[in-house]
Amino acid sequence: MSEVDSEQYFNYISTAPTTPDGSLTFSPILQAMRLHDALETASVGDSTRRKAVASLNETTPGTMTVKNICCIGAGYVGGPTAAVIAFQNPHLKVTVVDRDPRRIAQWKSKHLPIHEPGLDYILRISRDGSRACKISQNPTYSSQSSSESSSSSTTSECESQCQEDGEMSITAREPNLYFSTEVAKTISEADIVLIAVNTPTKMRGLGAGRATDVTALEAVTKEIALHASPGAILVEKSTVPCRTSELIRDTLQVYRPNEHFEILSNPEFLAEGTAINDLLNPSRIIIGSSSTPSGRSAAATLASVYSWIPASRIITTNTWSSELSKLVANAMLAQRISSINSISAICEKTGADITEISQSVGTDPRIGSKFLQAGIGFGGSCFRKDILSLVYLAETLGLEEVAEYWTQVLTINTWQRTRFTRRVIRCLNGTVVGKKLTILGYAFKKGTSDTRESPALECIKILLEDAPMEIAVYDPYCDPSQITSEIETLLGKAALKCNGGCIEVYSNVYAACEGSSGVLIMTDCDEFKTASTSPERSFKASEKKRLLDPRPFNALEPTETEILALSNYLSSTSTLFDADPLQRLYSEPDCAQECVECSRTHAVGTAGTGGSKNGVGHDLDWSRIAYRLQKPKWVFDGRGVLAKDVLEGLGVRLESVGKVGWGGVGNQ
Repeated sequence: MSEVDSEQYFNYISTAPTTPDGSLTFSPILQAMRLHDALETASVGDSTRRKAVASLNETTPGTMTVKNICCIGAGYVGGPTAAVIAFQNPHLKVTVVDRDPRRIAQWKSKHLPIHEPGLDYILRISRDGSRACKISQNPTYSSQSSSESSSSSTTSECESQCQEDGEMSITAREPNLYFSTEVAKTISEADIVLIAVNTPTKMRGLGAGRATDVTALEAVTKEIALHASPGAILVEKSTVPCRTSELIRDTLQVYRPNEHFEILSNPEFLAEGTAINDLLNPSRIIIGSSSTPSGRSAAATLASVYSWIPASRIITTNTWSSELSKLVANAMLAQRISSINSISAICEKTGADITEISQSVGTDPRIGSKFLQAGIGFGGSCFRKDILSLVYLAETLGLEEVAEYWTQVLTINTWQRTRFTRRVIRCLNGTVVGKKLTILGYAFKKGTSDTRESPALECIKILLEDAPMEIAVYDPYCDPSQITSEIETLLGKAALKCNGGCIEVYSNVYAACEGSSGVLIMTDCDEFKTASTSPERSFKASEKKRLLDPRPFNALEPTETEILALSNYLSSTSTLFDADPLQRLYSEPDCAQECVECSRTHAVGTAGTGGSKNGVGHDLDWSRIAYRLQKPKWVFDGRGVLAKDVLEGLGVRLESVGKVGWGGVGNQ
């Protein structure tokens, strides 16, 4: 993982879930700098990786040759994972299946169902194929597509230029990533079946509110048992309770008693907003298998699919350890967030600064700096769900003290949100009646449109109890219709302003802040951040990691990782952003005239609540916002993204988590 990613814990706030709740399947996503870090590391270890995998295959007899991979679940895990596997393995056919026709149609179109930086390019190369192009080995020469080259010179002249300038030809790619609703057919053709379906928390019955609901997993397992080809390898990608593979094995034995299938555990460790980086350059790949020769062979087969990952990062364990490691990883990360948030309350009462505390503690190599930024708590579908699953497991094992310990992590998380919201009300003279409040950031973290377990929603619920005149909601990454739909579902239609309530969703940030008595920062979006006027901090904030030109390439034929690194480098050095400087991508087909997604996009772009949308990548003009706020002007920073000196210079009173506020020590 690059050092850039370690700066903010919300880059890793949650592992990406599988199929979103809105997808009715089996009930069942990088800024160029971060992506370049991943590509750089991957390309360096490529030759080592090939040797290691070859050695592993030689020492593991019976390793299967993989041609077809089926991924069940077209959600936050299934889609990006399949795209990267197909991208890095042009010889494999990878098919993602889902029962939801609309979701599959979105993956086939330009309207992807999830937002992940870097996903679009990788998906299009794999799904649509690519054009041939020429790449100069000399960094001073620009690269061009084969079509451009042929139009500017004859074939012989071009060949002469290639030799003179050290150019190499990159062959065209055929598509090898597919999306389908034909579940049974795709399973029957697969050598490896990846299970990436939703495993939410049970909402009723035994273990309700704590245990994991494996209904989707059961349905998928039955489908696999009925249609999988003999000898197919089954892989758990979903986050599941420990010993879930036994459930899968029992189901297979019921339907296929005379056939043997190897079941592997291969949990994902993706963070939304950096999922592509996490897939290209993972800190580790965990593969859990049985200790039998066939189990080790299956593990080696799956390891060979991760052809771009250095062998040193592939860790093999027994199946139970692999399943439990995912729950433990998320629980430990959530624990750090709750720990630093508990200290933020002490800072507000004593005059200490939580930012300085985090920096001081984080420099201790035994502790490290990750996940030590105080805020309004963690959200997303995984941290809370996985801690609850761990709590339930401890309870069923009779370990009440263990269950109580992990429950407290969730208790602190809820308390932190409540404490922040009460601080807002207290600063506004103890009442918000007749006042407009603005929520900036509705997704649970920056760089994503995922709103599940959103801290913002929990704070809105508390604010509603005090009957404000209006709660304006804005998020640069979320479709306003998505937010509106979720509020209708969770709070009822009556909560919306159009139905007599007080919640209004905006597509324009300045309209959302117009006349507001208080602005609440709920997501650490880069668009919301301010640069400090302090010379030291301004210099640090302006420092940017410069992308390096990966040329000259060591091999005669560069890998996809190296080509992608070059593409990102050329994009970063261009005066005008070009997502495809090598001209490899084919044009995406136009949508049908009655395309629902196109209609929705058009509706958002012309929404009446504020005119044009201030979207992704547009920094906020805080002076413009401050000018239109009601006096006294209040901004409440729940994510530590605003500089006090900047806001005070605009006449704004800033209240931040873990820092003494306007009222001074003892008045928090």
